Amino acid sequence: MPRILIADDDPDILEALRLLLKGEGFETEAVTQPADVLKTITKKDYSVALIDLNYARDTTSGREGLDLLASINALDATLPVVVMTAWGTVELAVEALRRGAKDFIQKPWDNQRLLTILTTQIELSQALRKGARLEAENRVLRDDSVGKLPLLIAESPAMQPVLELIRRIAPSDANVLITGKNGTGKEVVARSLHALSERAKHALVTVNAGALAEGTFESELFGHVKGAFTDARADRVGRFELADGGTLFLDEIANVPINLQPKLLRVLETGEFEPVGSSHTRRVNVRVLSATNAELDEEVKQGRFRQDLLFRLNTVEIHLPSLSERPEDVQPLAEHFLGLYTRRYRKDITGFDPTALRTLCAHPFPGNVRELDHVVERAVLMARGDVIQTADLCLPTTMRETTVRIDEMSLEEVERLLIQKALARAGGNVNVAAESLGLSRSALYRRIGKYEL
Repeated sequence: MPRILIADDDPDILEALRLLLKGEGFETEAVTQPADVLKTITKKDYSVALIDLNYARDTTSGREGLDLLASINALDATLPVVVMTAWGTVELAVEALRRGAKDFIQKPWDNQRLLTILTTQIELSQALRKGARLEAENRVLRDDSVGKLPLLIAESPAMQPVLELIRRIAPSDANVLITGKNGTGKEVVARSLHALSERAKHALVTVNAGALAEGTFESELFGHVKGAFTDARADRVGRFELADGGTLFLDEIANVPINLQPKLLRVLETGEFEPVGSSHTRRVNVRVLSATNAELDEEVKQGRFRQDLLFRLNTVEIHLPSLSERPEDVQPLAEHFLGLYTRRYRKDITGFDPTALRTLCAHPFPGNVRELDHVVERAVLMARGDVIQTADLCLPTTMRETTVRIDEMSLEEVERLLIQKALARAGGNVNVAAESLGLSRSALYRRIGKYEL
């Protein structure tokens, strides 16, 4: 309920305003002296203040009210103030507005006009305060991210060329294609590139091209206008427009439908596009980072991917090695994930048993860093002591151990394991894994999202 502070030295005026405003659903609080106004607004929040300009007997200059107005603005510049007086002149109204009043009303007032003024000021104040709050929240989020890199743990020799390439190209606006098997950390590299760029103060917008249905892909990227198609009940801003001034990360870029690739190529070349259902051309300034686990050269040969689009995407290519090619990173990554999940699940675990650590380092990790992440998370949940044991890792080394493990797992855990294995056999290729499991690509993507694979 909007709360209105009323200041007037006449008790009859206060009572008349209280009755009028109560009937319209407003909560009111009344004071009779300027000093009481200042004390009250320091203790409570008000939607609007309605103040008289004259308080001392036989005074008509409005000086008290004007001084009060300046003091209110000094205390709370966001509080809208409406002034009223029985001795109104054009000069007095102009001076009140100059000192920060939002509106001016003369006694005796017209009820409807007074209600309209108060309602308008309350709505404007709410909108301004909401905008200020959102801007403050956005500023905090930006400040939290500026200058802070995503955690890219890379101590192995195999990762040093990757780190050097990131350092060299991040400050530029060059489009970058990040390649590597599933789970190798392509999104972390994309976030590092954005954080080290001149665009870091703007948004990094991520799109998983593989998870979008062909029918919604164009709308997701470029937006649409109301009525563009059956379910378009309102205008929608696309991802390119959201990323204007910042970076757009297109994950699983190989899954972009071939018929939509020319539109993606156009916006990469010119920065121009039209929302679905609109003839109005919009222009954006976006750096595009993309990632794939597919062999795009082979996709080009098969006619599933445009060569000119590939040229636009991979001004620079960064290839990430599999975790098995960077064994020196297994231990520091595992220790990082251990710290992360012991905090999340509030477990008092100090480290890995030496045998468990050797088991981790010897495991091939076909699912790469993502698999290691989930292995450590499960181990933290399964551990009974203050040290992770080999059994807690649940890494099957023989068919018998695998069978025993499955016997002890829930249906969801078994499904997750089978999907992991299918993806590993397929080298991270979702289409091949989906076919081997007898699922559609979209059904497999839903399960990948569900199990955070």
